[in-house]
Amino acid sequence: MYYLIVPTKLLERKGFGAIRRGGEEAEQEGESVTTDQRTTRTESSGDDPLSLERQVCFALVVASRSVLSIYRPLLEPLGLTHPQYLVMLALWGETPLSVGKIGSLLQLDSPTLSPLLKRLESAGLITRTRSDDDERQVLIDLTPAGHELRARALAIPPAVVAKLGMEIPELEALHAALTRVIAAARGSEAGET
Repeated sequence: MYYLIVPTKLLERKGFGAIRRGGEEAEQEGESVTTDQRTTRTESSGDDPLSLERQVCFALVVASRSVLSIYRPLLEPLGLTHPQYLVMLALWGETPLSVGKIGSLLQLDSPTLSPLLKRLESAGLITRTRSDDDERQVLIDLTPAGHELRARALAIPPAVVAKLGMEIPELEALHAALTRVIAAARGSEAGET
């Protein structure tokens, strides 16, 4: 059963006619309508394409915020924010990397990435140097402290899995589905330009 909270005036405009106020129920157009002074709830059969519960964007935003709230206290002892953690993950996978390559891997633009890199450099975790081959290119490498931090970060993934309370195969299936969603959205964006 789905409930939508709809302003009474909107229902009246949509053909529900005059709606009684004060919490009384009215039956019109085959749906149960309960009103108070400010809002109306309509029971939906789940086929309303604008139902909040059916929106992929809403589920993704709430899931993202919820998962990030799990990471926050785990990353705090490492001195990292989640975006900084993502940069470090990229560098723990391969170094050195150009700023452009990190931006591409993390889907971040330069104005967003530059402050992250400056903070990581100030923390003594990375170095930024100009490429010998191309002066326009800045290479990011790990310092010894950045390499050492990886050992402590190994505790993060199992802690997140434990806090989520999901089985690894479920999370792998979710990752695969999200990867397909990302690819489809990027393909759609590429088709529009």
